[in-house]
Amino acid sequence: MSKLHIKKDDTVVVLAGGDKGKTGKVLKVLVEKNRAIVEGVNLVSKSTKPSAKNPQGGIIKQEASIHISNLSLIDPKSGKATRVAIKHDGKNVIRIAKKSGEEIK
Repeated sequence: MSKLHIKKDDTVVVLAGGDKGKTGKVLKVLVEKNRAIVEGVNLVSKSTKPSAKNPQGGIIKQEASIHISNLSLIDPKSGKATRVAIKHDGKNVIRIAKKSGEEIK
């Protein structure tokens, strides 16, 4: 299994699909499926039964996963999509934006 260039809490932009161009924060990364759940992207309608938490029930909108290949990290300096370089600093791994050379935190 390969390493992924996206982590939880990263800000990403969608490169392909119905939500192309949208940006959002990564809520969860599904490593085994190479997918990520991004805030406000790929919304689907889900029917829910009435429960204690939601006594009315009905249809709710929630984020579905999107493939990692359709996401790109946002450069912290320019705010545009960028590729990621990996630099090893002793035991630490540092991610660097290819466009600006800035470190991605």
